[in-house]
Amino acid sequence: MSHVDDRVVVLGVAESDAHAVANRLIEFQLRELGFAVVNLGVCTPLADFADAVAAHPQARAVVIGSVNGHAVADLRDLPALRGAGRLPCPVVVGGNLTIDPADRPEAKRQLLALGVDHVLDDLTELAPLLLAPPDGAQVPDEVVRA
Repeated sequence: MSHVDDRVVVLGVAESDAHAVANRLIEFQLRELGFAVVNLGVCTPLADFADAVAAHPQARAVVIGSVNGHAVADLRDLPALRGAGRLPCPVVVGGNLTIDPADRPEAKRQLLALGVDHVLDDLTELAPLLLAPPDGAQVPDEVVRA
């Protein structure tokens, strides 16, 4: 298996969300870090993420962006997909999770309860999370900035 083969990330935007700019910027950043990115684009149903993971079982993570504030509703089917074994890799969610920023802590709690593994508070958290070795060792800053 090549270095890129074991660094696959499935990326997309939540089902009700058509915002594409951040998605493309994240794709470019991940490619610069050496990841092979399977970008599903905007308005992506959770089942499509599961299908992409089935096609790329070595995926390190599914990264889902949400800008329109409806992340919790868009991920409501995550427990069923997890229970069926269709999303075995970590699920990472970031962006504008709610319409009212004051509701973000509750949305974060709900997303974690649905089975999301990581809710990003800032995009700068993504690279270190994906680059972290399985043993939990720290990634040097120069690798993150590469």
